[in-house]
Amino acid sequence: MNGIDLREMARYLSRHPSKMPVVVRAGWRLRARQWWRRPPFLPLPGESYWHFRMITATGSTSATLSAREVVNAATWSLRQRDER
Repeated sequence: MNGIDLREMARYLSRHPSKMPVVVRAGWRLRARQWWRRPPFLPLPGESYWHFRMITATGSTSATLSAREVVNAATWSLRQRDER
């Protein structure tokens, strides 16, 4: 997935395992609808939606988010949803 260094994310989550549920919950909310019907059969966000989210977060589709930025964004996103 463009925009996130998965190795850095894995290292960060291994050092901060309490953040794992936050990242998983937020990631699950980003999944494409009916993801099981299209290869690669993984609950990933759609390409156009991911580009939109990267532009709104960083101003560029080629930027890379740090693991800390991903966790902070996931925490903020879930907090916003819970406050409704």
